[in-house]
Order: sequence, then C-alpha cells, then structure tokens
Amino acid sequence: MNSKQAVTDSVLKQRMLPLYFHEDAEVSVQVARTLYKAGVRVFEYTNRGDAAFKNFGALKELQQKEMPGMHLGVGTVKTTEEARVYINAGADFIVSPIVNPEVGKMAHDRDMLWIPGCMTPSEIHVAQQHSAAIIKLFPANILGVEFMSSIKDLFRGQLFIPTGGVELEAGNIGAWFKAGVCAVGMGSKLITKQILEEHLYDQLYTKTLKALELVQSVY
Repeated sequence: MNSKQAVTDSVLKQRMLPLYFHEDAEVSVQVARTLYKAGVRVFEYTNRGDAAFKNFGALKELQQKEMPGMHLGVGTVKTTEEARVYINAGADFIVSPIVNPEVGKMAHDRDMLWIPGCMTPSEIHVAQQHSAAIIKLFPANILGVEFMSSIKDLFRGQLFIPTGGVELEAGNIGAWFKAGVCAVGMGSKLITKQILEEHLYDQLYTKTLKALELVQSVY
C-alpha cells in the first residue's frame, strides 16, 4: 500500500486521474497496461459492476508484476464495507462519489488518500472537517467551471479535482485549471466506450499521451 502523501504527490504531478471500469478482466488489464505504457502512474478503477472486485484483483497482480511506481486506487466506494474489502485487497487510495466520514476514517487510519465527492459548499466543509486532502467535484458537467471559480476563495488551500464530463480539449481543461483545480478526472472522454468494446488500445495510447501533454501545457 502506498502512503497518502505519495499518492497525493503522484496526482499533483500527473495532473490527471484516469478512471474506468469494464466487466471483462482481460480488457481491464489491457487498458491498465496501455495507460502505464503512455506514462500514467496513478489511476482509479471504479467499483461499478459485479466483476469489479475480481477484476481489481487482476489489476493488483498486474501492478505488482509489471507496473512499478503505479498507484492503483478504487472508486465509487460508498460504504465502510466496500472500503474494507478493497483496502484488504491492496487499494492504494479510495475515491467516493459522496462524503462518508467513516470511509475517510478507515483510509486515514491506514495513511491512505481519501477523495470524497462533493456537490455543495456544505459537503465540501464536511469533507474538510474529516481531513480530505483532495476533494472531487462531482458531477463536474453539472457544476461547471463557474462553480469552482466561485468557491475557491471560500476554501483556500483545498485541492480539488473535477470528475464527470471533463472534455479532452484544451479550452475546457484549461478553464478548469484556471479556475483553481489541481488535476482533472478523465473517464469516458478518455477511455471511451468504443475503445473498450473494440479493444482499440493503440488509440487509447495516443489519446493518453495527448491528455498527459495537454494537462501539463495548460496548467
């Protein structure tokens, strides 16, 4: 398990957090290999299907055998039971779509990064009260860049990452960074349904290189 600071530093350096799920373990593994080949060193596998836990085990094995320096996190964790299962399976960090302080406590007790999802200033305040180093703005396509611009002075020093609808496009990504985020979450706009269904890993490699270059250039 990687420490909270190590994972946080990796997110800040990469400035992008890829995230995905696929029900097929081999597809999940090939996507991870492709991301790693392109230079990704931290990503989130989302707990969104019946095969998620089994597939996470395959990714953990891949990480240990083939991906030195990779931080492997799990997303869509809402309950302490889900958190416990994935922590025991070797998750390096926990991402949630909600603020569950008990999940945060489980992560903090193990020196793990916890990234809760927030949609309102009140939720952000609760997350801060429970020591969330990075807060996910979710869903980003509903909140918009203007929300981030409006709240950044209210929560000075807090690290934010928008997830859900961030476009792989310089204007959109640049606007988010200008508004004050520390990184952007990239899901289906990067790892598209077509890429997953048609196994277009060369296309994913090229898109990931572009995304990594883009977030560095607009930061």
